[in-house]
Amino acid sequence: MDISVVIPLLNEEESLPELAAWIGRVMKANNYSYEVIFIDDGSKDSSWQIIDALGRQNSCFKGIKFRRNYGKAAALNVGFNAASGDVVFTMDADLQDSPDELPEMYRMIMEQGYDLVSGWKKKRHDPVSKTIPTKFYNWSARRMSGIKLHDFNCGLKAYRNTVIKSIEVYGEMHRYIPFLAKWVGFSKIGEKVVHHQKRKYGKTKYGLDRFYKGYLDLVTITFTSRFGKRPMHFFGLWGSLLFLAGLCIAAYLAYEKFFHQAFKMTERPLFFFGLLAMILGTQLFVAGFLGELVSRSSSDRNHYLIEDRSGI
Repeated sequence: MDISVVIPLLNEEESLPELAAWIGRVMKANNYSYEVIFIDDGSKDSSWQIIDALGRQNSCFKGIKFRRNYGKAAALNVGFNAASGDVVFTMDADLQDSPDELPEMYRMIMEQGYDLVSGWKKKRHDPVSKTIPTKFYNWSARRMSGIKLHDFNCGLKAYRNTVIKSIEVYGEMHRYIPFLAKWVGFSKIGEKVVHHQKRKYGKTKYGLDRFYKGYLDLVTITFTSRFGKRPMHFFGLWGSLLFLAGLCIAAYLAYEKFFHQAFKMTERPLFFFGLLAMILGTQLFVAGFLGELVSRSSSDRNHYLIEDRSGI
């Protein structure tokens, strides 16, 4: 199969028939074999009934329904597990992503050898309250991940099948799938300017909380990618430095006390800073040690992605 299109959705009954027809036209015009997997993330409207009707009309349209709302990351992860196309696309169901972009992104994967191609909504039809925080968020993501993408959160992306089968998307990590892909060794990541359309039906499902959640997730994934399997390298280092700083302060105060007899150690504020540094340093060191024990007992501690084998 050439293409799988994974579409997570929540209460998008108005847009689904139009989106399905649009995708069908694009696939037919380019003679692709394809499947479209709709992931109903606990919709309260008639979205599932529409998906079911689409599947009865055309076997290429499939659906998975959650009992309740689990979030976009969970929907994508389930969709990735079900997808079987050589190239797997993700797109939103609100008609703001154009299916007309799919053929060129497919070509970039199959002919130019990209592992992942991310859309870039260069001209956005969003209010300033969304565009300004998004620019800051994308700048932060570029700096921390080292991936030169302008729009990490664009829902329209294309993946080589091996990419989506090698990663697990959880929590709110759908924003950082390029980061997850790079982490497991897929470094050829491209970008394509895509047409961003105004929302035609309904209203956005995201509030302002997406921005602080996105920042916290970025910190989490940056830390886990660097120190997830070696927490002692982070906690042990900073714990040791703090403990040594506190020890130096204590040694200095002891020297002053014994050779100058000018004060009581506990009368100096510096004494309490040194004591605090030693306590915090010890706690960080112990946290790193416990993290190492947990990491070494993990079932996937020796899980590596092997690209090819020869003579084995």
